[in-house]
Amino acid sequence: MKKVTVEELLAKAQQPSLDAPRLHKFYKGKLGVALKCRVRDFNDFAIWYTPGVAAVCKEIAADKQKVYEYTNKWNSVAVISDGTRVLGLGDIGPEAGLPVMEGKGILYKYLGGVDAFPICLDEKDPDRLIDICRALQPSFGGFNLEDISQPKCFKILDTLREQCEIPVWHDDQQGTACVTVAGLINALKIVKKDIGEAKITVVGSGASGINIAKMTMAAGADPKNMLSVDSKGILSRDRADKETLQTKFKEKWDLCLRTNPTGKQGTMADAIKGADVLICCSTPGPGTVKPELIKTMARDAIVFAEANPVPEIWPWEAKEAGARVVATGRSDFPNQVNNSLGFPGIFRGALDVRAKTITDEMCIAAARELAKVAEDKGIHEEYIIPNMDEWEVFPREAVAVGSKAIEQGVARFNFPAEERFKMATESIRAARDEVQRKMKEGIIIDPDK
Repeated sequence: MKKVTVEELLAKAQQPSLDAPRLHKFYKGKLGVALKCRVRDFNDFAIWYTPGVAAVCKEIAADKQKVYEYTNKWNSVAVISDGTRVLGLGDIGPEAGLPVMEGKGILYKYLGGVDAFPICLDEKDPDRLIDICRALQPSFGGFNLEDISQPKCFKILDTLREQCEIPVWHDDQQGTACVTVAGLINALKIVKKDIGEAKITVVGSGASGINIAKMTMAAGADPKNMLSVDSKGILSRDRADKETLQTKFKEKWDLCLRTNPTGKQGTMADAIKGADVLICCSTPGPGTVKPELIKTMARDAIVFAEANPVPEIWPWEAKEAGARVVATGRSDFPNQVNNSLGFPGIFRGALDVRAKTITDEMCIAAARELAKVAEDKGIHEEYIIPNMDEWEVFPREAVAVGSKAIEQGVARFNFPAEERFKMATESIRAARDEVQRKMKEGIIIDPDK
């Protein structure tokens, strides 16, 4: 078999960025609204709108929970952003963030059968964002917060989870962490290392990095064996800027207290040396992490370089430097550790049982089921986690999440796992089949044909 050159790999990595502007302009957006009710003739509008709809309104007014039975609230999610931390591009504004939120919407629909609506807000004040989200609750079954800068993203998520009657999820925090843990579970099996004994370094202490560290501990990692790194070095309770961490970055300070018991200080390089696992959610590369640093890691090292759109180190460079298992956040390389494997199935499960929230335990249940799907098929160094086109992962994930919600008492609707699996499978299959049918019939046009 012909060996792929670095030039070919780089060209492959660049191609999506070349195709995206042309195709986005052609389709003029990626989402629309489709009817799901019959319209035999114009007389049917008297049922769906006035005067007939008034009877439905009265029933909901008498019993608010009937909104889940009579409207699409049961299957709808708002993808909410203020555009302050879009991908690796930073604060580019709500308009520039809209293509990302639309993209999230098509993943929700195609992978989870969930109707998602992008809402990009021209508002940066966290308290006002909280008020806006709370006011939007009647229209949606859940909220997906997206691309909101830290530290305010922590306050917004925590407050809304506490005050809302519907599940609130911040994908940059919970989603990235969930899928990372799933990949890590299987990567450790390949190198025959125990999560409770592995030395784990997390580079990047933003929303993703902090929650990866927290969820990794929840999955069994020993805090004594963990180090986290931000732009100023290793997080430590003895760091010179600890007062700033205590007052302005309480989530970082919490990691200082929970991890690194010896008070080790130093640079990213110091934190990577001797580590069994390196998880990066930092500045997009290439070159953020040099191959020389990978060479200092323990034998059979695991490297997750998750920055988008370009990983902190190219996977082939990490492999050549001695890493045994390498993952990135990109779909064009093996082992894609990407939120897209998490949120469609997680929300499918949460919506199906009408969950009031999405707990950390529900996230861990999803991570373990993700790992199990891959393990059932046979894991190896270039397959530690399912691919997005293995669509059966999403109903399995949905069932695991719904079961945990029922177990924890946060579900409003309890019905057997077999029925939930059938319901999730049918919802997802219908969404996928609809797109394929529209392509076949020429309703969705392929500009390259």
